[in-house]
Amino acid sequence: MSDKLAPDKRHKFVHNGQTIYEWDQTLDEVNIYIDLPKQIPKKLFSCNIQLQHVEVGIKGNPPYLNHNLGGPVKLDGSFWTIEDETLHINLQKRDKGQPWQTAIEGHGQLDPYSADLEKRRLMLERFQEEHPGFDFSQAEFSGQCPNPKTFMGGMKH
Repeated sequence: MSDKLAPDKRHKFVHNGQTIYEWDQTLDEVNIYIDLPKQIPKKLFSCNIQLQHVEVGIKGNPPYLNHNLGGPVKLDGSFWTIEDETLHINLQKRDKGQPWQTAIEGHGQLDPYSADLEKRRLMLERFQEEHPGFDFSQAEFSGQCPNPKTFMGGMKH
């Protein structure tokens, strides 16, 4: 994937003025980032990823997060890891290319402007993946699929 098409910012879920987690997405995956408290040993954290549900917590305690995801995932490609002080959950979308409106249900959805930007960015990412010989870095998409005959005829190699 071209670095130009990677998400340039993360979406935040904030509750009572505190960032609970951040997230971003590509055609294939949704990533959730949770800053962990420094005073708790990393080996005590646990994460359970299910088809459309995630649980995150400290072993022996009720889960910190126990919610349905914004879409279904592939279990065989999804995983979690701890890097530095951040729990990183990598969810492989079951339905590649489908934009998620939220990472976790009930935690707010993208506003219409942000949702439109995500849709356009993912469309650009899909075109780049399907046509690796073309430079789409300066392309602008309206959100509508162009006519392939006129679109591809006007591309410069």
